[in-house]
Amino acid sequence: MLKILVLLQLAVLAPIDQHGDRPVAHRRAVVRLRRRDEHGSVTTEYVLWAVAVIAIVGIVVAAVTAYVQAQSGKIK
Repeated sequence: MLKILVLLQLAVLAPIDQHGDRPVAHRRAVVRLRRRDEHGSVTTEYVLWAVAVIAIVGIVVAAVTAYVQAQSGKIK
């Protein structure tokens, strides 16, 4: 949403280039946004994988703990 607002602001406030087709600042902003569009996606992906692994490990630990406690209750 912020990208759209920035592009709209640049389109209105930027001067028209010599050809008159698009504002110069608009084209520069589009190039910058395309270049940085996936800048943080790798970090986000790593965080999501880390959360998933921690959740799976937590489930396994809970299952093993429950099993061990159930079996230890059967010892006389």
